[in-house]
Amino acid sequence: MKFLGPLESQRLSLLLEIAICREAQMWKVHVPRIQPNQDAGISPTQRDEVIQWMAKLKCQFHLYPETLALAVSLLDRFLAAVKARPKYLNCIAISCFFLASKTTEEDERIPVLKVLARDSFCGCSPAEIRRMEKIILDKLNWDLHTATPLDFLHIFHAVALSTRPQLLTTLPKVNPSQHVALLTKQLLHCLACYQLLQFKGSMLALAIISLEVEKLIPDWLALIIELLQKAQMDSSQLIHCRELVAQHLSALQPSLPPNSVYIYSPLKHNLVTCHAGVFRFHPSSVPGPDSKDKRKPEVPNKGVTALCQRRAAPSRCKQATAKRKVEEMEVDDFYDGIKRLYNEENAPEGVLEKATPACSTDVSRQGGSVSPCPPLQPISVM
Repeated sequence: MKFLGPLESQRLSLLLEIAICREAQMWKVHVPRIQPNQDAGISPTQRDEVIQWMAKLKCQFHLYPETLALAVSLLDRFLAAVKARPKYLNCIAISCFFLASKTTEEDERIPVLKVLARDSFCGCSPAEIRRMEKIILDKLNWDLHTATPLDFLHIFHAVALSTRPQLLTTLPKVNPSQHVALLTKQLLHCLACYQLLQFKGSMLALAIISLEVEKLIPDWLALIIELLQKAQMDSSQLIHCRELVAQHLSALQPSLPPNSVYIYSPLKHNLVTCHAGVFRFHPSSVPGPDSKDKRKPEVPNKGVTALCQRRAAPSRCKQATAKRKVEEMEVDDFYDGIKRLYNEENAPEGVLEKATPACSTDVSRQGGSVSPCPPLQPISVM
């Protein structure tokens, strides 16, 4: 049942209050440990790598994002309570992942332990995973229900939409579910950042919300202040968290939108003759859409561009062209492919004699053959 108006606002405020109280009971200030040697404890890099591995397992077994968020929360809570060695990290991570899946997933979606141990390549047997499960549950006092950053992200997003219905007007083709899915992807990416462990999950979620809302509505600051007051957070910590999150998300490249248009950019050089009888590169008169009229130095007369070497007579140019070998070429694969396409190295001498008097015949017409495809005409893109 969906509540409307004041009832919805009261319900969201109650959910936020319960989540904040739950987080306050579970969360502990992260204190980085200085390890005397590499094998004494788990390093930040190893922690981030194992979370990235768990994210791949979530996609492999088609589990919910809530499962991954809870698994990361259990992993961090356990590593804060005990001093584990790196050789046990995979077993700890897969055990937290299995516990989270049994907590959040439907019964038919929970992976079979034998299949999980085999397909994850964790290096642990099902018996070892079960023993590690017992150790984790004992250290966490069998309390797995905690408020994850993803829970706060959903609550903050719902509060923002209820107080600012015009939030997604600038994104007409995106509904609230798709928008929160995009934010979820960003949050899961930030979970694998050791630097963000110093902040609570609620702070991390609000930082992601604030970065997104800033791009959507002009009065985003008033909305963030309202959420800060409801969550009882410090604004200075939020500013610091925003900076780290923005820096970390800058490496997350957005995927190509659907129905992408790919524009063909024609070759920006033409083959022309010089007085010494050598073909050289000259800039094309029609630049491509990404061209800024930057002059490039002329390419030395090597490879296919040197269709005939310096000639004292037409016979020398013909003889040198007929005997040239592929291994003597020093050009890239693109021009080497053109050479093989037009079968230049095996062309008969009689045909080459027709090209030598002027030495300016187009490459696509050498050998007396004409390409069946019409030539591509460059166009300007407005």
